[in-house]
Amino acid sequence: MSQSIEVKEIDTLAQELAAIQQTSSKRIALLGSRHLPLAHQKIIETMSYALVLGGNRLMTSGATGTNLAAIRGAMNADPNLLTVILPQSLSRQPRESREVLEMVIHLVENPENDRLSLGEASALCNREIIARCQQLVCFAFHDSHTLLKTCEEAEEQRKIVTRFYFD
Repeated sequence: MSQSIEVKEIDTLAQELAAIQQTSSKRIALLGSRHLPLAHQKIIETMSYALVLGGNRLMTSGATGTNLAAIRGAMNADPNLLTVILPQSLSRQPRESREVLEMVIHLVENPENDRLSLGEASALCNREIIARCQQLVCFAFHDSHTLLKTCEEAEEQRKIVTRFYFD
C-alpha cells in the first residue's frame, strides 16, 4: 500500500537538499526573542560568528537578546558580512543596543516607523529582512507571536526556516 506525498512536502524537501548541497555563501537571517539567558546569548553569538566565518552574509534586527548576540558574533568574524535592519530609527533603540549598533557598517534605519508601536514596526522590519534572505534561523518561545508569524511568512515565500524554541 503506497501513501501519497503532497507536492508541498516534496518542494520543501527539494529546497532543503539544495540548501545542504549549496557550497557558496548564503544570506541568512537570524532573528529571535529579546528575553533570554546569557548562556543562550553566548550560543547564538558563537553560531553567528561561525556562520559569518563560513562566508555567509548575516541579517538581523537591532533588539537586545538574540539579535544583539547575533550582531556581536558577526562583528567579531567580519563586520562587512553583517546587515542590521532596524524596525525604527537608531534613536528609538535601547541604549545597550545603540552602543553596538553605532559600530555596524551596514545599518538600515526605518524612521518612518517611529510613529508605530514597536510590535507593528518589528513585524514590518521582519518582513523586510525575510525579503532579503534565503534562509531564516529563529530563536523563539512558543508564545512569540510576531516571530512565529515571521516564520510562517518566510515559509510562504519558500525560504528555508529553522526554529529553535527556548521553552
